[in-house]
Amino acid sequence: MKLNEIANKAGARHKKTKVGRGSSSGLGKTCGRGVKGAKARTGNAVYGFEGGQMPLHMRMPKRGFRNIFGTDFAEVNLGRLQKAVDEKKLDVSGKIDVAALKAAGLVSKSRDGVRLLAKGEITAKLTLEVAGASKSAVEAVERAGGSVVVTYKKKVTTNKKGQPGKRQQRRIKAAEKRAAQNG
Repeated sequence: MKLNEIANKAGARHKKTKVGRGSSSGLGKTCGRGVKGAKARTGNAVYGFEGGQMPLHMRMPKRGFRNIFGTDFAEVNLGRLQKAVDEKKLDVSGKIDVAALKAAGLVSKSRDGVRLLAKGEITAKLTLEVAGASKSAVEAVERAGGSVVVTYKKKVTTNKKGQPGKRQQRRIKAAEKRAAQNG
């Protein structure tokens, strides 16, 4: 093989079709684009357009909604806590908070804190400080001799005058009424 004999394989290179070179060229006038409208213009594609038929993205059912004001807790089950204690990842002697749970690898991220759930068994005596906890989880920890401190307080929304809205006021009154009946 010599340098002057090196060539591309047949079909590897092909000339680009030249358009707009007059009617006798076969691709003159509209240059193969049809006539008028957005599709005849360069750099303009009508995405999702299906020729007037209802587009697929509009035919698909829509379900649910995302509450932008909702709370986002990282969830930890009692069984995982017990497993971390057994593997010596959590120090039982001190207070266990978000930082300790992150260090143990039980929580990766949490916008509003950690919520304790009751799935699994717990036997270790733990002092937990979390944003939220289910009633059954608190009972299970207390049965094991530990304690749970809940730190999260729900934000009270205010109206233009700086007072809680009517719904929030009703909820506050109802909570006070329940506390008075229970306590």
